[in-house]
Amino acid sequence: MSAPKLRHRGAILALQIGILAAILMTWETAARVRVLDPFFFSQPSLFLARAFTWLTNSGPLLGGRSIYEHLLVTLVETAGGFGLGVAFGVAAGFLLGRSEFWSRVFNPYIQVLNALPRLVLAPIFVLILGIDERSKVALGFTLVFFIVFFNAFRGVREVDRHIVNNARLLGANERQLAWHVLLPSAMTWILSSLHTSVGFALVGAIVGEYMAAAKGLGWVISQAQGNFDSAGVFAGMTILCGAVIVIELFVNAAERRLVRWK
Repeated sequence: MSAPKLRHRGAILALQIGILAAILMTWETAARVRVLDPFFFSQPSLFLARAFTWLTNSGPLLGGRSIYEHLLVTLVETAGGFGLGVAFGVAAGFLLGRSEFWSRVFNPYIQVLNALPRLVLAPIFVLILGIDERSKVALGFTLVFFIVFFNAFRGVREVDRHIVNNARLLGANERQLAWHVLLPSAMTWILSSLHTSVGFALVGAIVGEYMAAAKGLGWVISQAQGNFDSAGVFAGMTILCGAVIVIELFVNAAERRLVRWK
């Protein structure tokens, strides 16, 4: 990487860290002088210390488990909901995008299901699948599926017809057409949905754990809230934010590989 690019990235990182530090310092000062009520908003010095205690395993176990065990549960649920949602969303969007007839047949059902507030399905999934990981994966799946589906559907529909016709003239069959023309052309649309959908998969896992679970970061935050422990709530959210940053780095790496394939 060239020196100007390194300096540019360094400047961006410095500004990001500076903004975060300014926010935390303002928050801490406001809580200390009682502009913000520390009972409800805690203080960065308190919840960061709590998060550090959890991460170093120097404090009491949370429900008999370390914070890493709770984090692993949440990440597994997120990965399950995200993976299934992306796989089925791309497949359904691709198939219906290729068929005008079937897209018209299923359009009213898709619109109705998409209009449903998926978070209210969480109690239903808990009743059907129980309070274990399956109900959280199902909730994450419903949140991710439609985001990916509509992007994949639109991506297939936006493929240049001249490219498709030229490929057919060169003798491409349906499998070759799909793999070498349609899917690469729709990849930009699909990739644009991944950053949003991974966040929704995490939301599905956290909300599901918050409502009914025995482990996971959502459960940790729920327990802290039930004990009126605002420091515990914000400590859980801080660890969650760190996990989101790591997940985003993985998504960016996957996106770069897929763009090269495209």
